[in-house]
Amino acid sequence: MITAVPELSEERTGAPQLESWIKAQAYALGFDLAGIATLGPADTADHFEVWLAAGHAGEMEYMARGAEKRRDTRLPVPGAVSAVVVALNYGGMAPPGSIARYARGDDYHDVMLTKLRELHRRIAERAGRDIPGKAYVDTGPVLERELARRAGLGWFGKNTNLINPGIGSFFFIGSLLLDLPLNADAPFKEDRCGTCTRCLDECPTDAFVAPRVLDSRKCISYLTIELRGDIPEELRPLIGDRIYGCDICQDVCPWNVRFSRDLTETALEPHAENVAPDAAELLTLTDDEFRARFRRSAVKRTKRSGLARNAAVVMGNRDASGDAEALTRASLDPDPLVQRHARWALDRKAASPATRD
Repeated sequence: MITAVPELSEERTGAPQLESWIKAQAYALGFDLAGIATLGPADTADHFEVWLAAGHAGEMEYMARGAEKRRDTRLPVPGAVSAVVVALNYGGMAPPGSIARYARGDDYHDVMLTKLRELHRRIAERAGRDIPGKAYVDTGPVLERELARRAGLGWFGKNTNLINPGIGSFFFIGSLLLDLPLNADAPFKEDRCGTCTRCLDECPTDAFVAPRVLDSRKCISYLTIELRGDIPEELRPLIGDRIYGCDICQDVCPWNVRFSRDLTETALEPHAENVAPDAAELLTLTDDEFRARFRRSAVKRTKRSGLARNAAVVMGNRDASGDAEALTRASLDPDPLVQRHARWALDRKAASPATRD
């Protein structure tokens, strides 16, 4: 029989406070950071609305949904008053590649949600009662980066990522909203970027309008993942060899150079085929082959046509004489999106080196 343990008796007996116990459970489940925030009006909601109004979200229309709930973190889960906010490192010390580090293993949504739901179960078991709540990982009308800052996990870097002074920024953020009063951790108030602007200076497409203001429409991650249509021609050469996502603004950050960690979560271990995939091979995948290969991966978000589009752009940016055959076949692809990018790549490869550069 499970019985609730009052916090007052924990204090008197010297047993761990409930908040400390919850964070210990989060670490036991494999999370690298854990903190607690009190829910309420969102400090950055106005900034987010201005960002949306400026068109910086591009085609990501879903980001405008649930504005009322986004303005107050108590609203997505009725009765919720606290958030347990966690971070999971995804291996910033791995070498860079054509697929961003975060997407080389199993889909992080599944990995994080499984852990957060288990944490929820353990909290309810300790309380001896059902505790209404919900886990969020990069979904829903919740400004999770703000919750993480309020829970003491880090500050907003100039590249818009949350940066933690102990592990850098190569981590996922997840939150568990609970109908359970908890003492909050002190928010992270410092800005430790100082005068450094490496992330802004090294972005190939100049996607940063200002420090901490990203125009997604020029971001390589957006262009290769979220954008459903044609990649603007003037930006295609700047994508280089990146087939899915981009890590440049994190790679050059001094906090990552010094504090990034090796991957410890086995579910995020790179799938062999995602370590150094060849663009020509990805260009030729059928719909069935794409679904089978990426069914457990975040890469499935691009759909087959999006990944083939990206592969064609990468092939147009490289000097490989054997690409012509695959690109010629792709120029007859059933999907017009793939056709157009394959033909662009063929034209680019046929141009003089001076024109290509």
